Amino acid sequence: MTFEHYYTKKPTSALKFYNFKARIRGFHFELTTSTGVFSPKKVDKATKLLAENMIIRNNESFLDLGCGYGAVGITAARMGAKVVMSDVNERALMLAQKNIKNNKLSAEIVNSEGFANIKIFFDNICLNPPIAAGMKTCKSLIHESCNHLNNHGLLQIVARHKKGGRRLMEYMEELFSNVQTLAKKGVFRVYVSEKNI
Repeated sequence: MTFEHYYTKKPTSALKFYNFKARIRGFHFELTTSTGVFSPKKVDKATKLLAENMIIRNNESFLDLGCGYGAVGITAARMGAKVVMSDVNERALMLAQKNIKNNKLSAEIVNSEGFANIKIFFDNICLNPPIAAGMKTCKSLIHESCNHLNNHGLLQIVARHKKGGRRLMEYMEELFSNVQTLAKKGVFRVYVSEKNI
């Protein structure tokens, strides 16, 4: 038996679906998840903290980078953003599409490893960096996010502060010349930086 990460392109684990209800920012969502994606049985604490506290400006272009089954992107779509959801995991993309449809929302779904298949710019990018993939990968995603933001665009990430989050926050400060802690709960923090050209 081989171990699979949630950022595996084509998960080979037996496909088993899970359905549950989630309440985020006062909105009620019906979500379907499965084996082979991150946090298959519930909205994990980090994702919920990001979704509950992220800054969303009406009608802005929004990228849920590494969307998984789509909890963050679906919340942004419900709040009025024009959403693109991307992931490398084909199972996650199938679930994100299903969850968008089941919650009567709209978003574009893109199969992309990082920004490989994303050529447009955004007003807002949210990311739960894959710390298990290593600091180099996480910093690369942050750097590429900066390159894909419009002027005054926001990058918002969630991470464990003492398990890589502090280093990512410092990297955001170095890259954007600004960073703030938007929210914290338990071991997790949400960091935000604004691109100013």
